[in-house]
Amino acid sequence: MPETATPPVSPRHALAGVLILAGLVLQILGFAGLAPLPHLVGYALWLATLLLWRDIPRRTRWQAGALAAIGVALLLTAHFRFGARVAWPAALDGNTYVVAMLVGVSFIGLIGNRRDGRPLGHPVTGARGVAGTWLGVHLLGIILNLSTVFMIGDRLARRGPLSLPQLLALNRGLSSAALWSPFFASMGVVLTLAPAMNYAQVLAAGLPLALVAGALTTLELSRRFDLSEVAGFSLSPRSLLMPLIMASLVLLFHYALTPALGIVSIITFLLPSAALVTNLPSGPRWTLRRVRRHCLTRLPAMRGEIALFLSAGLLTLGLSTLIAAATGSDWTLFARFGAREAILSFLGIVASAIAGLHPIIGVSVLASMLDLEGSRQTLFAFVALSSWAVGTSVGPLSGINLSLQGRYAVSGYRMMRHNLGYALAMSGLVVGTLLVLDGWL
Repeated sequence: MPETATPPVSPRHALAGVLILAGLVLQILGFAGLAPLPHLVGYALWLATLLLWRDIPRRTRWQAGALAAIGVALLLTAHFRFGARVAWPAALDGNTYVVAMLVGVSFIGLIGNRRDGRPLGHPVTGARGVAGTWLGVHLLGIILNLSTVFMIGDRLARRGPLSLPQLLALNRGLSSAALWSPFFASMGVVLTLAPAMNYAQVLAAGLPLALVAGALTTLELSRRFDLSEVAGFSLSPRSLLMPLIMASLVLLFHYALTPALGIVSIITFLLPSAALVTNLPSGPRWTLRRVRRHCLTRLPAMRGEIALFLSAGLLTLGLSTLIAAATGSDWTLFARFGAREAILSFLGIVASAIAGLHPIIGVSVLASMLDLEGSRQTLFAFVALSSWAVGTSVGPLSGINLSLQGRYAVSGYRMMRHNLGYALAMSGLVVGTLLVLDGWL
């Protein structure tokens, strides 16, 4: 079948694909202040999810349904039990910005024309391959965030279904970037909560810890698995060309062209735009056919990851609303925020991530219960970043694990089980770093 031929698609799938594309377009229009009405992005994506609900794998469907139901129950409890004011029209907005980014990233498949689908070059295997995958995801992920996992993961998947060591390397390579990357979502949250933090001190503590995480991953996976046939990502110029071009464009937009937009927003509109630009030289009709095929086949196939992210966003909204309503007092959790308090806070947030809560919830709740002086904000910042890095690697409902589950059909709970030892080792290193960092301040 020619690449541009679109296989038969049911009206239900076609409508869902159009709605997903509409959600992406509406999100991009919102960046320019041109969105016609608020909350339309969430409505479009949720409606598409409902149309595709019966096609979602049963395990994913049950998980997404449970998350959504719990989120609604928490919102109702906050409203009726604690009198919280819930913005019901906006209740479906949770994680829509992440879903829009994932939809935008899917357009990577339209960049270039890989007609035969054969892998490029010879695979790098063994410990070197694992190290290459971790390092590639880490170096590019500090700028491109979650989209790097799909760039590199999809490249590896062209040789066959991803193995557990490959998935663990993808997971840990990205999550450890939260320890120090100034472009990561974690840093954006921390800068909002602790604006007086000293980034140089955070970098001095976080970057070495991230490098240790890479070495630990390589050694551990080499010991636990036979890596002789496990392909890794090659850090050759040919492999890195497209991701490096995308990273350079992201930096150009972030610092020069659209400084008011965050990295996630830039990625959301940049990758679809790059796909269009690279196809237009072949003619508008060719480009339109490829976009139509993508809309009708690839976008509906994202139903699993879209459902998980939207449902997790509803859960997060319900939980944060309930916590804010139940603890809406002006007491502080600790009289002084030192090393002991920082360690307890870190362990609490990681434990909540293992229980299924995104670290952003624990970090936000912790910040709301602290009264931090200037120097203590740096210590809090490192607690937030390190708990984010460790918590997202092991948390079954973190963004990275939800993405791996939706994209590559690996259970988030399976990822959690295989990351528990890594999380324990990293937690020990973080505790030691917090003790040292407290002595600096």
